[in-house]
Amino acid sequence: MEQKLVRVGIIGCGGIANSKHMPSLKKVKDCEMVAFCDVIPERAEKAAKQFGTPEAKVYVDYKELLKDASIDVVHVCTPNRYHSPITVDALEAGKHVMCEKPMAINSAEAKKMLDAAERTGKLLSVGYQSRFRPDALYLKQEAEDGVFGDIYYAKATAIRRRAVPTWGVFLNEYEQGGGPLIDIGTHALDLTLWIMNNYKPKYCVGTTYHKLNKDTNQGNAWGNWDPNGFTVEDSAFGFIVMENGATIVLESAWALNTLDVREAVTSICGTKAGADMNDGLRINGIRHNRQYVTTPSFKAGGAAFNDGKRDETNSDMEERLWIEACRGGAAPITKPEQAYCVTRILEGIYESAKSGKPFYFDGSAT
Repeated sequence: MEQKLVRVGIIGCGGIANSKHMPSLKKVKDCEMVAFCDVIPERAEKAAKQFGTPEAKVYVDYKELLKDASIDVVHVCTPNRYHSPITVDALEAGKHVMCEKPMAINSAEAKKMLDAAERTGKLLSVGYQSRFRPDALYLKQEAEDGVFGDIYYAKATAIRRRAVPTWGVFLNEYEQGGGPLIDIGTHALDLTLWIMNNYKPKYCVGTTYHKLNKDTNQGNAWGNWDPNGFTVEDSAFGFIVMENGATIVLESAWALNTLDVREAVTSICGTKAGADMNDGLRINGIRHNRQYVTTPSFKAGGAAFNDGKRDETNSDMEERLWIEACRGGAAPITKPEQAYCVTRILEGIYESAKSGKPFYFDGSAT
């Protein structure tokens, strides 16, 4: 992209667009939001007034937005079911695309996105902002430096005690493709695979539960949910074995009777050292025949790999680096092939939960 100014169109002006994408894009230098689309026109109009240029256009049909040749980048912030078709159409229209997580509702739909990006030569990335937290960036650098050796066991955790999202279509299985596993478990799994730099799953075993959906005595952080409309799982768990023998345990829940509440965190165990995010980032190992625990401080500035700006949030950094990539800089931090692997594993866990059998990623029988 030769021009300095990047023009962005937003498709889907709901919660995630308003809480993450649009506020962070607004902070990116030489980037402007010029088009907004939503099936509820009032939402698009409100977003245009708050975040758009004075001449920003409003659409109800995203295909009309894609006809604007001046738009360089599109952000897809719709319910999960529509990620794939809108992304494919946007790529085919010559736009770079940032799609909100998860990549798609299943691997077949995600593969269409991958193929479209390769076919068009346009950039595609997926919104996994947890990678851009200071603790995650530090942990990634340590892994790349070989501090942990061969990482052969990891735990990806996204557990809420009672924090079921009661707005939008989160509880609608048709629209979203699943519940906490595909919503927040996806962040924990992406973070874990990224730290391990391992994207070759062999098989998985999964369980999903609908144990608390019908509760009327809920104590939910965001008010009571509708038991009749809660069609997705309330918790899901997976056991994943990678081709190199490494094991990952994935835990996800919106509602679980537990005090062990942590979201979008990982624990890793390698041949040289390990790490967890249970009480801040802690790195453990053996030195001079003694056990040690290191707790890095993130109050001061970091190294070059964490080239953030003062008061920049993880979402701000994600959007800034994404726009820089669209200008022709470095490749996107979150590669579509990585997000595709996350979707494959989530799908495998759901399939295993349905069949009661292990799910093999090469299609072989048990």
